[in-house]
Amino acid sequence: MEKSCITFSKLDRRLIHLSKKTYMTPFIAEVIGTMLLILLGNGVVANVVLKDTKGNNSGWIVITTAWALAVFVGVTVAGPISGAHLNPAVTIGLAIAGKFSWDLVPSYIAAQMIGGMLGAFLVWLFHKDHFAITEDEGAKLACFSTGPAIRKTSSNLISEIIGTFVLVFCVFYFAEPSISLQADPTAKVGLGTIGAIPVTFVVWAIGLSLGGTTGYAINPARDLAPRIMHAILPVKGSSDWGYAWIPVIGPITGAIIAAVIYGFLK
Repeated sequence: MEKSCITFSKLDRRLIHLSKKTYMTPFIAEVIGTMLLILLGNGVVANVVLKDTKGNNSGWIVITTAWALAVFVGVTVAGPISGAHLNPAVTIGLAIAGKFSWDLVPSYIAAQMIGGMLGAFLVWLFHKDHFAITEDEGAKLACFSTGPAIRKTSSNLISEIIGTFVLVFCVFYFAEPSISLQADPTAKVGLGTIGAIPVTFVVWAIGLSLGGTTGYAINPARDLAPRIMHAILPVKGSSDWGYAWIPVIGPITGAIIAAVIYGFLK
């Protein structure tokens, strides 16, 4: 009798668990996490460069600090559900290293791009009046996507490769203690596995030390998705598509190099 009561109790708990419906899937988590990342990250750029904002001309330290904290917010929200990649370069790097299922890569990247576009739209909506009175087209583009301080293809590409290498290489070592693909090939592995604070400091360090040359995109979804929105939204000025491939190819290349070196060292 006692044994049957225990069995019923376990079954009852399982049924209760199954009855709890949730809409926060890994796909949705990546969308929301990336949206928050871009809203707060590009939001600080808008606050610094657009005309007549309270934060106008407050400088690079403000931008890099807020971008790091934007990562903190995005990872905090998405981490428990998706692993909080929030970055196609991170997703691809983890997959190459065997730490993430290739089957999930397309859906994660799609979610990150959607989230990036939503975040960029919210930045425009939030600062709409300031966009309207800002005449500098380059400043307005900077609220969406990155650009080089000195335009030189080889140097700009190297900057994005090295910056992303640092990010992804660190992620491998953050995630290492909790990896067990044999137990679960679809395990959620990424920034969320180590909490939000360590990666916040890594992104902050990259911004302060390596961000001055290209604006440290280090994330294709952070640059390409908002750039698309810049082209769609009623914001005057060129979207600089001639440069747009660098913040995509550079981060992906940096992630691949990080994965290869990590695999060799491991």
